[in-house]
Amino acid sequence: MVNQSEVLIDKLKQGDQAGFTAVMDLYQDMVYNTAISIVQNADDADDITQEVFVQVYLSIKSFKGESKLSTWLYRITISKALDHEKKKKRKKRFGLVQSLFGYIDNEQPEQTEFNHQGVQLEKKENAAELFKALKKLPENQRIAFTLQKLEGQSNQEIAEIMNTSLYAVESLMGRAKANLKKLLYNYYHEKYSDQ
Repeated sequence: MVNQSEVLIDKLKQGDQAGFTAVMDLYQDMVYNTAISIVQNADDADDITQEVFVQVYLSIKSFKGESKLSTWLYRITISKALDHEKKKKRKKRFGLVQSLFGYIDNEQPEQTEFNHQGVQLEKKENAAELFKALKKLPENQRIAFTLQKLEGQSNQEIAEIMNTSLYAVESLMGRAKANLKKLLYNYYHEKYSDQ
């Protein structure tokens, strides 16, 4: 029996517009949520989402089907989001160098306020602290934690997405949780010690 993903992949490979629209409808939220969890900026996440689907359209013929379509999309999204962060850091460093030499930097301050669909309104303040702490984690720990806790992926699925072993994912999750506990200790200690 042929599953829905295989049908969509075939349609995409044939250049079928309806197939491409169906893939976007099916995976757009997943791609956006993953991107915003990493870059933590709504405008950037929108841009990345568009870039992901452009890449899907352009490179679907090279998709061999060795992994699920969603796994492939997660890989592209994570790669685009991390590349975007690196470009932003380079731009920030360049701006700092320019300011040292007297050039005026007209860049707008970075927007840190964003809404993640998985965060309930009453938990928004705590979520903001979590996202700030996530930014401080090493890249692989941050990706593993994001995929498991925000995207609801199993360790096995995360291993496939990150192209690593199940043991490595379990180890990354353990270290991510320990690091987050340290990073968030002061915030929660101050917040709840007054009560």
